[in-house]
Amino acid sequence: MQLESRKMASNGLIFGPYMAIDCLQYMGRLIIISNRLPFSIDKTGEGLIVRQSSGGLVSALKSFFERRGTDSFANQYSEEIWVGSVDSTEEDWRSAEAEGLIDADFIIEPIFPPPALYNGYYTGFSNSAIWPLFHYFPTLVEYKKEYFEAYLKVNQLFADKIASIYEPGDVIWVHDYQLMLLPNMLRQRMPEASIGFFLHIPFPSYEIFRLMPSDWKRALLEGLLGADLVGFHTYDYVQHFVQSAKMIVKVESQFNTIYYNNRVVKADQFPIGIDYEKFRDASLDETVVGISSALEEKFYDQKILFSVDRLDYTKGLEHRLESFEIFLALYPEWRERVVFILNVIPSRDSIPTYNERRKLIEERVSTINGKYSTLQWQPLIYRYNHLSFDELCALYQVADVALITPLRDGMNLVAKEYIASCIDKGVLILSELTGAASELNEALIVNPTDTTEVANAINQALIMPLMEQRSRLSYMQRRLAEYDVLRWLKDFLEQLSASKKDQDALRINILKEETIQEMLYQYSQANKRSLLLDYDGTLAPFQKIPSMAAPSTELLQLLDDLTIDPANEVVIISGRDMNTLDKWLGHLPVNMIAEHGACIKHKGEKWKEVITMSTEWKEQVRPLMQLFVDRCAGSFIEEKKSTLAWHYRNTYPELGFMRSRELRNSLLQLTANTSLQVIDGNRVLEVRMVGVDKGASSIQMINYLNPDFILCIGDDTTDEDMFRALSDRGYTIKVGRGNTAAQHTLLSQREVYPFLRRFILPVKTEFYNYSKIG
Repeated sequence: MQLESRKMASNGLIFGPYMAIDCLQYMGRLIIISNRLPFSIDKTGEGLIVRQSSGGLVSALKSFFERRGTDSFANQYSEEIWVGSVDSTEEDWRSAEAEGLIDADFIIEPIFPPPALYNGYYTGFSNSAIWPLFHYFPTLVEYKKEYFEAYLKVNQLFADKIASIYEPGDVIWVHDYQLMLLPNMLRQRMPEASIGFFLHIPFPSYEIFRLMPSDWKRALLEGLLGADLVGFHTYDYVQHFVQSAKMIVKVESQFNTIYYNNRVVKADQFPIGIDYEKFRDASLDETVVGISSALEEKFYDQKILFSVDRLDYTKGLEHRLESFEIFLALYPEWRERVVFILNVIPSRDSIPTYNERRKLIEERVSTINGKYSTLQWQPLIYRYNHLSFDELCALYQVADVALITPLRDGMNLVAKEYIASCIDKGVLILSELTGAASELNEALIVNPTDTTEVANAINQALIMPLMEQRSRLSYMQRRLAEYDVLRWLKDFLEQLSASKKDQDALRINILKEETIQEMLYQYSQANKRSLLLDYDGTLAPFQKIPSMAAPSTELLQLLDDLTIDPANEVVIISGRDMNTLDKWLGHLPVNMIAEHGACIKHKGEKWKEVITMSTEWKEQVRPLMQLFVDRCAGSFIEEKKSTLAWHYRNTYPELGFMRSRELRNSLLQLTANTSLQVIDGNRVLEVRMVGVDKGASSIQMINYLNPDFILCIGDDTTDEDMFRALSDRGYTIKVGRGNTAAQHTLLSQREVYPFLRRFILPVKTEFYNYSKIG
């Protein structure tokens, strides 16, 4: 079966040179999903006109597709499929394809949402809720329930389309804020799929993101967490996302790795690049050279200031015009010597506020020209139109200064394109509130709201010596050449593949059903069994205050059922003090180990202290811990007979972790050359005697009980000693993620009770499966 027949079966269109590739060469497909397909269809009196859409994603992927023949990475997928909606009727689309007007090197899978529904999804929730909030314009957000419902339904339409064409081995790459619910929808249908998501706009800080209604913000985060890899332009956006996920969805994370729903999700920065060589080569193109020469002749003996942006309130066009007006007022010597070419690209014309903004901009342009122009000179040349690639490159090359000052921008590729196009001159004035500012450090970085600062920067740019211009350009150009659009694509897709491998590695330790069957069989054959169970985080979920972790009725019943069998010896091995354990569990026929082994109580006997020592050391440690309680709201000290613990579970996550590192360093210095040790646990720092740990106490208990079956379960750093001590004598299980000495892993505390219930006799209904396997 050839690839061609598989493509036809997808009910999509196929374009490009891959009709004869044999199925044996199939390496999986790349499915790209964006709100819009990279084509716009306009209806004119002469018929239909198809235009390639503008935007960073379109430019990036177009460059990727164009390099298929020369780049091995671009050839690794058997085919590429682009899924997106169309900004025309289905009838017009079908007419355009029938006329051969749609030219692409990839399969196209169009979606045609009902116009009213699409309007609520796109104009409504996407651009009246997410867009303003994520760009730090919270006062412009419209919180309308019907908008979110439309957003949900259109995301579902995309999920339906992708599910209908998906094949095992396909790589799915979802793009941008219009489809933030989609990854999780796909995950529900295709649990093993490789799914990446990239956000092309900023991800706001938690303090901004939390303004969104609770159900909505949770749905958006859970939507993104359906992906294996979530990409952002900058490090700040990554941290904002991770923090919001931790605060709202209550996920656990380690650096940029998030643990969610028994999966590993990675978040990382991938600053989107440009096709650097394409813009460099444009300088030699005859058409571009011709346009450039005409512009230079027209503006002979004048400096050219250039700006191009979409019509949007985030671009700060009004501030930019005000800055130019202030510049003309502060530096009159530049009048008649500089011209500002302002090109505004039409955007979202259907939204009334955008048309109103256009009128305001045009009024401001007229005011500045009316105030400063002469019969021979006009300071501002304004265009509201699309630019062809040749026109854009020509303007990049002749411009002495590029004024790129959005109020907020996820990246801004215009800045990068300008730098790539500069041959031997050019100065970039760049807003510090763009993602590109973190890469283009040699630009003149300004605050776009400080119009006087921007005006002064224009003057600085115009008088900058040519040698300095070239020096700044060379650093930025080298950076852009190294991390171009193909490198961005490779980076993301390679990291997506690595994320899947990390998930597979995690699954190796997850407790499997066949292992449970083996345990149950060995358990049923044993004459004497020991079950060593940690308390907090294992038998009981963590609570804000330790006293709130009292055993539930369900837990007490579970322990009672386990101890009914006379062959079972249940051992509660905990960091809790002996009085608390006695109060909560003393009525049960169980063995108990308190404070990690400082005190032991055998079933039916009294407590015994393993090590007796002076507690004078507490007077040295307690004041230090109290200092950090004062410095870290939500933290507290727990004092036990032979230990002191500083808990920071209830603190602001980043602050708590930072303070814990400071306290740990201070405690290590304080306890150096003493018989004390500092234990770094699960959001707790504990100081106790050297040699008192769960490893030693578990061995002591096992030697006393002498069982022929051992099961040990714990969740904390302190349980690792126990896992290591018992690794060759029984089954060890860690609750939670992360590196461990335990043989197996249960991913959450919620899985502990169902697992332990399977060891309540009779177990004969369980282990017969293992006897068949074994």
